[in-house]
Amino acid sequence: HRRLRKLVSKTFTPSAVGRWVDTTRDIAGMLLDNFCDAGGGDWVNGVSAPLPIRVILSVLGVPIEDGEYLVELSNYLVEGTTDTVTLADDAFGNETPLRLLPFGSPASHAIFEYGEQLGATRLAGPQDDLITRLAELRGHDDGLSVNEFRNMFHVLIFAGNETTRTAMSHLAETFARQPERWRQLQADPTLFDNTVEEILRWSTPVLHMRRTAASDTELAGTQIRAGDKVVMWYAAANYDPDVFEDPHTFDVARPDKGQLSFGGGGPHFCLGAFLARMEIRVLLEEMLKRDIQLTLRSPAERVVSNFVNGLLRLDVNVTSAR
Repeated sequence: HRRLRKLVSKTFTPSAVGRWVDTTRDIAGMLLDNFCDAGGGDWVNGVSAPLPIRVILSVLGVPIEDGEYLVELSNYLVEGTTDTVTLADDAFGNETPLRLLPFGSPASHAIFEYGEQLGATRLAGPQDDLITRLAELRGHDDGLSVNEFRNMFHVLIFAGNETTRTAMSHLAETFARQPERWRQLQADPTLFDNTVEEILRWSTPVLHMRRTAASDTELAGTQIRAGDKVVMWYAAANYDPDVFEDPHTFDVARPDKGQLSFGGGGPHFCLGAFLARMEIRVLLEEMLKRDIQLTLRSPAERVVSNFVNGLLRLDVNVTSAR
C-alpha cells in the first residue's frame, strides 16, 4: 500500500493541488453560468457531477470529453451498493464473476478496460501527465503490475469524483433549505474554511469503511483479533455529540474539531483530501461572486445505500446577480 500510494502522492500535495485552482475556477464558473442561464434545474447533473470529474480528469491527464461516460460508470458503481441493480452481469463485455469486481459491478470492468486502453495510448504517444507516468512504470520492479495499474486507475477515477460530488450536492441542498446560513457566509467570507469542513462533516460522503485487523489489539475495552473485520462508521463519528456541539445543526461558523470524512489520518488518510477541499472552496467562492441564491423545487432524490451518502437528483431554482 505504501509503495503504491507513494507513486501518486506528490500529485495531491497542497502545493501540487494549488496549481489546479485556476482550472477548477474556470470549470466551476462555466458550469454555474450555464446553470444560472437555464434558471436552475438538476444541480447534480448540472454542477456537482461534472465539476469534480472534469477536475480529476485534468489532473490525471484523461480526455475531458470522456467525463460523462466515466460519471455514468461511477453511477453504476454506486448502484452496486444499493438493492437496485440495472446492469446485466455481462454488461460492457464483462466476463469476470461479480464477486471479484469492485462494488460487484460490471462497470468496474469497463473502467479497467478504459484505463488499459488509455495507458496503451499514452505509451504510444507519451504526454506530460500522471497516466503516462503510471503507464511507463508497468512491468518495472519498483513500478506497477498490470492489475495494479488497472486498480489504481479505478480508484483515482471513482474516489476523485464521486465523494466530492456528494459533498457539493449536499452543499446545495443545505443552503437551499437554510438560506440564512448562506447569508451568514456571504456576510463573513472569513468563514470559508469553517464552511468547507462543516460541509464535509454534514455530508459525510462515504458513510463507512471496513478494515481487517493485522494483529491482535484492544480498542475501548473491546478485544480485536488478527483477521477480524472492523467497520468504521464515519457518519457516527461526524455526528458525535461529545465532539461536535449540537451535531444535527448545520453551522458555517462551527470551530474545526477534526471531521473524519477523509479518515483519521495514518496510511489510509484520503489521498485527495486537499483536492476535494480546494474544489469545494472554489465552488463556494464562485457562487458567492455571482450572488447565487438556491431554492428547492422538490425534495432531493437520494441514493439508497449504507455506503455512499449521495444524491441522485436535486431540482432547484436559482437566481444570481449576473
